[in-house]
Amino acid sequence: MSVLNITERIARFSFFSSYEHIKPASIEQLKKHLLDAVGSMLYSIKAPTVAKLFRQIGNLQASGPLVVPVLGSTGVDRAAQLYTLLVRYPDFMDNYLGKHATCHPSDNIGGILAACQAINASGRDFLTAMAIGYQVECTLIDQMPLMAKGIDHTALLAMSLTAALAPLYGLTPEQAAHAIGINASTFNTTVTTRASYTYEWKGYASSLVALGCTNTSLLAKEGVTGPVSYFEGPMGFKDEFDMDPEFNCAPGDFSRIEHCILKSYNAEVHTQSAIEALLDLKCKHGIKAADVKRIDATIFLTAYNIVGGGRYGDRKLVQTKEQADHSLPYLLAVAMLDGEVLPEQLLPERIRRPDVQALMEQVFVDTGLPLKAPRKVAEVLDPYTAPYPEKMPAKITIHLKNGEVVEEKKEDYKGFYTRPLEWEDVVNKFHLLGKDTIDGERRNELIAVIGNLENEPVSRLTDLLSKII
Repeated sequence: MSVLNITERIARFSFFSSYEHIKPASIEQLKKHLLDAVGSMLYSIKAPTVAKLFRQIGNLQASGPLVVPVLGSTGVDRAAQLYTLLVRYPDFMDNYLGKHATCHPSDNIGGILAACQAINASGRDFLTAMAIGYQVECTLIDQMPLMAKGIDHTALLAMSLTAALAPLYGLTPEQAAHAIGINASTFNTTVTTRASYTYEWKGYASSLVALGCTNTSLLAKEGVTGPVSYFEGPMGFKDEFDMDPEFNCAPGDFSRIEHCILKSYNAEVHTQSAIEALLDLKCKHGIKAADVKRIDATIFLTAYNIVGGGRYGDRKLVQTKEQADHSLPYLLAVAMLDGEVLPEQLLPERIRRPDVQALMEQVFVDTGLPLKAPRKVAEVLDPYTAPYPEKMPAKITIHLKNGEVVEEKKEDYKGFYTRPLEWEDVVNKFHLLGKDTIDGERRNELIAVIGNLENEPVSRLTDLLSKII
């Protein structure tokens, strides 16, 4: 018997996994993640950045079989693009942490939602596809930490989303392997979009993947072939990237879902424990921003590189939302001033105020060990880096003008898999994000549908969303 290529293994996992394989606890977790994602969608609908895509879709594809918020009708691929951007834009959605890279599993949701709307799928179909997308992407993040090679995590989304879409659109396993190979070899964007100076494309990148994967999956259904041996073949992934992924998940293995996490603060995921530590100190000691002389944040190497001024560049140049939510100095400064980090703290008028710009200059970020390279050495010797990603260590030290010094250390935060958000926590976050878009009655309808999604058609959800104008 011939050995299957990895694209074929991913396809087989997708086609031979079913709703019955998903543990009841994982079903409830998927619904929490979906409600969290739909909350982000509601908030995004009125965002100026998202309005640019609304205008473009209106110009390019103003009619089609699917009805979506604001626009009315459009095509399935544009719906996938729009839904994905609506989930992604606030950067308040879920994460999965690998040792050397992270991803947003909810990036899969927009493309799946459009597909389920197009085929009139059941809620169980949706939850199964969501579980497949989550398991595939999280497995690949563990085995293929592409961000360490300068490739964006959306490269892995291209494979996970295709795996989730293929059964919904009626591809065969063979066609699915071709589609996975096509998208894996096509969407290899660089991680530059997340480095400083950070631009709007950070929030847009996954939406283009959703648009493209929808198109190419349907082309594969028509018989278009692609590099099934993307990983193993000549000039393939293994040779070019010096990594050796396997993807040996047995059908129905959804074990990585339980390690997916949600955010409590509207900030890059690696900042969450540091923000919680600062807010605890502020509350415990009654600290006011005017009392603060200096703030020191000690964090793990991945956080330092992405949000602390390391490999991704200067994080004290902050003028836009995209810069603010990826700047630990800004986030700690605004948390000290406002006592929270929510979407309001990422509005341009808040970001550019002199109080936060000045305090940010007094925030200093470093790892627990001066040594930053070689990374493998830092991962062993640095007490903050070694436990990551099983823990997210952070220490905040606040130097007060009266000479007093206080500090707080965290190893996780509320929303991490060791301290997960409860359903009511996610409901409260959902109401917070959606309050300026639709009224409480309609928000409660959405909550009820998502809470009972295994017994509902997906059309119940998309019909409610389509009524938002």
